[in-house]
This record gives sequence, C-alpha cells and structure tokens, in this order.
Amino acid sequence: MSEQIKLIVEQLNKDPFKKNFNLITFDSLEPMQLLQILNDVLAEIDPKQAIDIREEMPEQTAKRMFTLLGLLKYRPPGNSAEASSFRQGLVTGSKPVVHPVLYWLLMRIPELKKRAYLARFLMKLEVPAEFLQDEIIADTYHQYEELVDGFKGYHKECEQLKSSGFSAAEIRRDIGAMEEEKDQLVKRVERLKKRVESVSNHQHMLELARQLRVEKEREESLVHQKQEQKNQLFQAEQRLQRSQLQLKDLRQAAADAKPESLMKRLEEETKFNSYMVTDKLPKELDSKKRTVQYLQKVVAEPAMGQAELGELEDKIREINTQINQLIEKRMMRNDPMDDKLSLFRQQASIIARRKEAKAEELQEAREELTGGERDLTQKNSQARDLDGTEIIRGDEFKRFVGKLRSKGTVFKRKRQEMAELRAEYGILQRTEEILKQRHEAVQQQLQSIEAKKGISGYSDTQEELERVSAIKSELDEMKGRTLDDMSEMVKKLNSVIVEKKSALAPVIKELRPLRQQCQELTQEYEEKKAQYDSCAAGLESNRSKLEQEVRALREEMAQEESRYHYINCMKQIIEMQMERAADEMKAYVSPDPQERRKAIREQYMKNIAEQECLGKKLREAQKAVRESHGPNMKQVKMWRDLEQLMECKRQCFMRAQSQASIGQVIQEGGEDRLVL
Repeated sequence: MSEQIKLIVEQLNKDPFKKNFNLITFDSLEPMQLLQILNDVLAEIDPKQAIDIREEMPEQTAKRMFTLLGLLKYRPPGNSAEASSFRQGLVTGSKPVVHPVLYWLLMRIPELKKRAYLARFLMKLEVPAEFLQDEIIADTYHQYEELVDGFKGYHKECEQLKSSGFSAAEIRRDIGAMEEEKDQLVKRVERLKKRVESVSNHQHMLELARQLRVEKEREESLVHQKQEQKNQLFQAEQRLQRSQLQLKDLRQAAADAKPESLMKRLEEETKFNSYMVTDKLPKELDSKKRTVQYLQKVVAEPAMGQAELGELEDKIREINTQINQLIEKRMMRNDPMDDKLSLFRQQASIIARRKEAKAEELQEAREELTGGERDLTQKNSQARDLDGTEIIRGDEFKRFVGKLRSKGTVFKRKRQEMAELRAEYGILQRTEEILKQRHEAVQQQLQSIEAKKGISGYSDTQEELERVSAIKSELDEMKGRTLDDMSEMVKKLNSVIVEKKSALAPVIKELRPLRQQCQELTQEYEEKKAQYDSCAAGLESNRSKLEQEVRALREEMAQEESRYHYINCMKQIIEMQMERAADEMKAYVSPDPQERRKAIREQYMKNIAEQECLGKKLREAQKAVRESHGPNMKQVKMWRDLEQLMECKRQCFMRAQSQASIGQVIQEGGEDRLVL
C-alpha cells in the first residue's frame, strides 16, 4: 500500500497536476480534499469533469464519478457484493477506496484519455422500441448509427496515419518549404505582371489565356467522362451478354430436362455448395487468417540481428529434438489400439484430402466452364461482327454432333486398319531385308566353299547356265519345247521352293518370339503413354493453380494501389487542413487587430469568456437562491398558514350569514346569544 501511495504522490507532483505533496501531507488530506484531487484527475482525462465539488451536491458528484469510471471500465476490487460499500466509500471520500482508484487512473492516463474521447461518440443512445416505430425517429436513429460507424472508420484511419511515421516537425518543415515556394511564386507572378503591363491589350490576352486554361480543364474532364462512359458501356454489354447466355441456358435446361433430373442436379449443387460453405471455405478462411496474423506478427516485430537469428535457430533445433524424442517414445510404447486408430485416422485424412482435391477439381472445372462460356460469347460476337452468320445451335448442332461422331468412329476404324497395314508392311519389309542378308551370307559361304573345293565360279557358271538354259527354254518355247522339259523345270522349281522354305523355317521361328516381344513393348508403351498423360494433366492443374495465385496477387496489387490512392487523397486533405491551420496561425499572430478578430481562436476565446461570465452569474444566482432558500421557505409556510386562517374566517363568516337568516346573534359581555 505504501508503494501505491508513493507512486500516486510522484504522479501528482508531475505535470499537469503539480501538487507538491509528500507522503505525510497526502496521507493527512481530508475526505473532501481527496475527492477534489480525484475529480482533478478525472478532469485531466475528461475536461467536462472540471468542476469544484464544493459547488455541487454530493449525490451529483458521486453519480458523475460512477458514470465516468464505468465508461473507463474500472473494476472495483472484490466481488459484486462489495459494490455498495465501494459506492459509499467513494461518496464519503474513504482512503481505502479512493487510493486504488487514483493509482489506477494515474497509471493509465493516456489510454484513459483516448477511451474517454471515444466514449463521447461511441456510447449509443438507448431509444425505446415504441419510439422507433415512428419512421422519422427510426430514420434519424439509423443515420446516427451510420455516423457512429463512420466515426469508427475515420478514427482508425487517423490512428493509422499517426502511427505511419508522419511527425509534426516534418510537417512544419514541409509547410515552411511550401510557404517559401509560395513566396517565390508570388514574386515571379509580380515580375511577370510588370513585364506584361508594357504589352498592349495585356488584359485581353490574360483573359484569353484564362479561357484557354478553363477550356483545357473542361476538355480533360470531358475526356475522363467519355472514358468512364465507355467503361460503363462495356461493362453493361458484358452483363447483357452474360444475362442472355444465362437466359438461353435456363430455357434450354427447362426445355430439355425433366423434373427428376432437375431435382437431382439441384441436390448435387446444394450438397457441393453446402460442403464448400461448411467445410472447405471455413478451413481456407482460417488458414488465411492464421497466415495474415503470422505475417502481421512478423511485420510488427523489429528487425533481427545475426545473434537473434542464431538464438532462434538454436530454439528450433531444441524443439525438433524434443519432437523426435516424443515420436520415439510413442513408437516405443506401440499401443495396438493407437495403431488401429492411427490407421483409421490415416484413412480418414486420405478420404478428406481426396474430397478436397475433387472439390478443387470441380471448382476449377466450373471456372473453366465459365471461362469457356465467356470465350464462346466473345467468339460469337466476333463471328457476327465479321460475316454476320450465326453459329448453329439446338437440334442442328445435335445432328451435326451425331454426324461428326459417326464419321469419327469410321475415321478411327480406318486409321486402325491403316496402322495394322503399316505394321504388317513394316514386318514384311523387315523380313525381306533379313532374307536378303541371309541370301548374301549364303552366297558368300558358297563362294568360299567353291574356292576350297577348287571349283570357284561354279555357282556363277551355274547361274550363267541357268540363264542360258532359261534363254534356251525360251527358245525351246518359241520352238515348241516338249512337255517333259517343262515338267522337269517344274520339278526343279519345286525343289528350289522346298529348299527356300526349309531355309526360311528357322527365321520364321525366330520371328515369332520377336512379334510377341513387339506386342509386349507396344503394351508397355501404351501404359507409359497413359502415365505421361496423367502426369501432364497434373502439371496442367498445377499451372492453373499458379495462374489463379497470379490472378489473386494481381487483385491484391490492385487493392493496394487503390489503398495508396486513398492514402494520397487523405494526405492532400490533411495538407489542406494544415494550410487552414497555418492561415489561422498567421491570423492569430498578426499585429492587425482586424485580422486577429477573424481568427477562430479569438472567436472561441470570446465565446468561452462570455460563457464563463454567464456561468459565474448563474453560480452567484444559485448561491443567492441557496442562501435565501431557508427564509423563503419559512415565508412560504407563513403565507400558507395565513391562507388557511383566511379560509377559516371566510367559512366562519359564511356560517354566520347562514345562521343570521334563522335568528339573531347578540353579543354582550363576551357572550353570544341567538334570538329566534
């Protein structure tokens, strides 16, 4: 408690209080003086509280302090049952109650000033529900709520500008530099005016120059309006095309589809949308929020040096070692129930990932569909602009698609047949090459054998003989060779064919496994091709994702550009306000009394002085009323008694008049007698 009082005394001795207390004098303060100090601290936080509590009723003082402490969100120590004792102690100026309040206020004066300032504008008025039934009151209250929301936004922007690094000294330097530039420009204008005054018709030329500048500005504004109208027209045409396309799709869907198929499709879309809203989008939103919070945290932290980075790396290594130790302990425990649960968790995670992947694929397919429809509308419009022809639709398109499919099947069948023929042709060509090679090898082997036997050239001679015999056979045919010679030739040919077949038999046997191997390789090629196609599709999807990220980053860049323009506009507004403040300062420090009277500060000071005089007169009147309150109340009571007495006399007189009609009252010797 002594430390608390010490801190309170230190804060009260500083600006703006300057009380010059010590521990003894502060502890010996009377309850009324302690409450006055508390009121001074509250007045520093909220200037409206600057009141002498001796001129105010104790109930009003307590109510005012309770209200402000509630706005400042002060929580008294203890539970709710001790709230009444806290109120009573604050009214009476009890030290155990006032000291904690003073300590709490003095330790948070800048924060509480801001909170009190905001409470003046953000504490909403409570209007009864029956009053809100009136349209005028409801509209006014709605405007009031909009103004409160607007104040929140402006205050946030103001705080951001304050924290953005703009200092008052820099702004003053900028203002000084701008004033110097202004003076230089004024001097240049005066010099130019002196030069122009010597030229004839300079006023007319200046007027023409001013009109030219005005017309140029008007031309720029008209060009800007024209560009805006073009953009609006283009957007309207795009909306019209999208609406027409949607209308046509809806008409086709209504014409072709059945109620069952429509309901099924709507159920599928509802399931997908519900999954996106309840599962996928919240997760993505949470991840984005966590990323933004992490980035904000990183941005808020100061720049790190090499030593701090080394400490962070050491912490990361320690945490990784701890994680590895925990994993090893878990593996050593090897609970079979956990293994089963881990298996189910893995399956659930795999299914969830597949579900998310399919949802992303569906979303990408929908985006691709919308992009294709947009491209289709553009192509249709381009086709209409080029040759004025419409693209076939409806039944004609269906018939065209049917014909195209039939032709496609025929084309595929013919292409397959051509591929088979090409394969057979390649096989036969290869077989022919192999046979030629074998024939050449046999010929070389035969020539070597002939050389060994000493009958080299026998085969050539035999070929020559065969050629001669062939020529002879031709001559014999021309001469009418007999049937025996022809049969002998047939036998020779048959023997040659048998020999060739016997020579080709092992080659054919070797060719069969090669054909089988070729088929296996073809099958493997098809499998590899399918894998390649799937890999290419995956890369294509990754590319589309990257394109989406690029689009998102471009949108973010556009948002940041708009934010930059907005901040630039706010900067210009603040510069204008600073110019107004500079003009006000010039008027205030000007030696001319007329200029000083125009200053807003002088007007406000005058109004403040008038209000202070009025308040002083009212306080004097209040004091006079308070001093004369007792005698006046006594006089009022005496007048009321006099009024009752007169009323009683009047009633007695009326009663006496009524009795006079019955008899006569005679008063003698202090006695009243009634004579009938």
